[in-house]
Amino acid sequence: MPYALALGLTLLVEVPLCTAVLTRTSPVPAARALAAAVLVNLVTHPPLWWFLSTAGHDGAAPYLLLVLTAEAAVCLVEALLLRRWLRLSGVLPYATALTTNAASVLVGGLVLG
Repeated sequence: MPYALALGLTLLVEVPLCTAVLTRTSPVPAARALAAAVLVNLVTHPPLWWFLSTAGHDGAAPYLLLVLTAEAAVCLVEALLLRRWLRLSGVLPYATALTTNAASVLVGGLVLG
């Protein structure tokens, strides 16, 4: 999958979901939630793509472990960014990052399927 398509698909899945979660569960205004959702993806997606495209592919199981580990790191970074940029506390930024990234990985897997 070309990078632009992967980024577009990620944004298509994650941005509306993240914006909806944040505006319904916190006092964050919709415009700030939308901007944060786009920005966290623009920060994390390029390094994730580079890492996964340059990592060795030694079979399906090791690559799957690599993807899951990389996605976990992305979730943590995105959660920390959401927490700081939107002044969120508690589990909300972590749950939001985990949910949006899980949805994106699922959709990506279905598209590539």
